[in-house]
Amino acid sequence: MDPITIGILSFAALAVMLVLTIPIGVAMALAGLGGTAAIIGTNASVSLFATTVYSTTVTYELSIVPLFVLMGALAARSGLSRELYDVFNVWLGRFRGGLAIATIGACGAFAAICGSSLATAATMSRVALPEMERHNYADSLATGAVASGGVIGILIPPSVILVLYGILTETSIGDLFIAGVIPGLLSILGFMLIIAIITHIWPDLGPAGEKTSWHAKLSALARTWAIILLFAIVIGGIYLGVFTPTEAAGIGAVGAFAIAAMRRRLTWSTFVDALLETVQTSAMIFTVLVGAVTLNNLTIFSGLAGALGGFVSGLEMHPMAVMAIILLMYLVLGCFLDALAMILLTVPIFFPIVTGLGFDGVWFGIIVVMVAELGLITPPIGMNVFVIKGMAPQVALGSIYRGVMPFVFAQLVLIALVFLLPQLALWLPETAASFR
Repeated sequence: MDPITIGILSFAALAVMLVLTIPIGVAMALAGLGGTAAIIGTNASVSLFATTVYSTTVTYELSIVPLFVLMGALAARSGLSRELYDVFNVWLGRFRGGLAIATIGACGAFAAICGSSLATAATMSRVALPEMERHNYADSLATGAVASGGVIGILIPPSVILVLYGILTETSIGDLFIAGVIPGLLSILGFMLIIAIITHIWPDLGPAGEKTSWHAKLSALARTWAIILLFAIVIGGIYLGVFTPTEAAGIGAVGAFAIAAMRRRLTWSTFVDALLETVQTSAMIFTVLVGAVTLNNLTIFSGLAGALGGFVSGLEMHPMAVMAIILLMYLVLGCFLDALAMILLTVPIFFPIVTGLGFDGVWFGIIVVMVAELGLITPPIGMNVFVIKGMAPQVALGSIYRGVMPFVFAQLVLIALVFLLPQLALWLPETAASFR
């Protein structure tokens, strides 16, 4: 059997394992290991796998992952989510749909110190859903806002997915973080705008809240100084070239620890819980990463990557048309695959093709992450939707999906903007280069 056929059959086996709900990291490793063994032999394949596990997990740059995960875990346990929601609620709650708008703002701000979409959605749902229920918000808008606001967590820096993309493609993680700022802010503003439009057309979905004084607004804003300072140090330091992303992760973790200690929210129990969450999340990420690299070895040995690249190069199409096809493939895959798994599975294949067409690797990374965001809220998987369903079991799953649909439309528009205007992602990294 020729290597390309073995590669195709291995990917078919991967699809079957995913249908059987075998963990994605394990499924990718098994498919890659089995396919590689069929091509180069069992002993050589096992030896390569052992080398892959070691070389992947001891990468210095990967130390950024547990540090940023710890930063988010400590932030979640120090009451920051409640304070962030309160400050946005005080400033925006008086408008029609204001609580939902405040939820989007709080999700974006919390994502800046968390970096995880699922953690952002789960944490903010505990704060925002009871408040919107108390003010008689429609279930669809309330749950849709929290689920959709959570997806910003993988774009706003620091983002674990951007870290892994940078390691896989040898793209500057600092540039990727900085490039995510403007698209992330546009996502926040776009989601807020869609809520304003919806509640203008259907006022009963999200009634206006109480007005607050300027004293209350400024007082709420003053309580968030530590969060603003932490984000400014971490991202500002990377932008100005003061320290590397890995050093920024260490500073961020220590800063989150200090904030939790100052607020007297850091007990021994909460600290141990944060460490356990960090270990569990990091282990899951590393397992998926090892599986993806193992599968990538198969695409190289089988010749699938080269064949696909040659096929695309042979197409007499404009490069932008090829990029559009690739993004459509990502939109379809996002409906069935977890965002992390999808990026680790496909980027090693598509990245050489995209850069070979002359596109910037940083821009492609931001576009891919924005498309991956959609997969977190689109059926039939929609991980964020199921997280919210778990937090609000009384709300029908169909109602949550109806609630996220306007945000899916808004995200598609934003993806098109960044696709057609690459400088939205590339301007900040280009200006940052002048400081280095």
